[in-house]
Amino acid sequence: MRIALAQIAPVFLDRARTLAKVVSAVDEAARAGAGLVAFGEALVPGYPIWLERTEGARFDSAVQKGLHARYLEQALVPERDLGEVCAAAKRGSIEVLLGAMERASDRGGHSLYCSSLWIDARGALVSIHRKLMPTYDERLAWAIGDGAGLVTRPVGGFTVGRLLCWENWMPLARAALSAQGEDLHVAQWPGSVRLTGELTRFAAREGRSYVASVSALLRPGDLPADVPERARIVAAGEEFFQDGGSCVAGPDGAWVKEPLAREEALVTAELEPRRVLEERQNFDPVGHYSRPDVLRLVVDRRRQGVAEFVDGGAAR
Repeated sequence: MRIALAQIAPVFLDRARTLAKVVSAVDEAARAGAGLVAFGEALVPGYPIWLERTEGARFDSAVQKGLHARYLEQALVPERDLGEVCAAAKRGSIEVLLGAMERASDRGGHSLYCSSLWIDARGALVSIHRKLMPTYDERLAWAIGDGAGLVTRPVGGFTVGRLLCWENWMPLARAALSAQGEDLHVAQWPGSVRLTGELTRFAAREGRSYVASVSALLRPGDLPADVPERARIVAAGEEFFQDGGSCVAGPDGAWVKEPLAREEALVTAELEPRRVLEERQNFDPVGHYSRPDVLRLVVDRRRQGVAEFVDGGAAR
């Protein structure tokens, strides 16, 4: 199977223009013959880089309230905003893993979840994974997710699962996917070679699976002039806030595609399911090398909510 990793930059804090770039990349991946295309974490409408540059932890700050309101306004509401992406997936008969800030209507619609939205090759939204634990200053902007998205799906001879950013460092999260037969793992990152360079190969060798890490890019030029506090955000003069790092490792931990940095590109790779079978000969982490009589994992995959409404059936 051919996969594609769309290493693109958002139009920062602009949902519509970023989704237009996503649709273009889905079409390009389909033309390249890919059966699956993945995008970086929080691509729509971008990663909250202002938090460490504008005193993001200052309590009751008008600046932080204004930035957060803009983030909410430009976040993605799945039932409202995915039409063109779903149409592109159906048009190209390609699976899409999209990293986005989800404004979740089932949690009131006023908090943000760092989510991976899975659109299948028929153009249907089939799974939303909400990041289990935001990292460090992400917790100032993102809510805590749940286990409902810890699922796998069959695609092109593989069993595919995905995790977001530092979830890929969580052994039990990886184990939950391995237990479902995962042999192609997609790791979605905001964008940095220092994040993908080591973990991609380690996770591949540990799981004896293919691991595809997909990252975004972000440069000062990707921030439109109307972004609040733009001058403070870009004041340090970095050429890149996030430099990419998309890559693919095989089930022996060797590179299939080494990390690509500092450019927007569609990274494609041909994957062979038989390579997984070969490497599982000496180690299968949830098969012949497991000890369920000693060590077992319990995973709660219920979508978490704050209220259950029980309505009577009496006539009005």
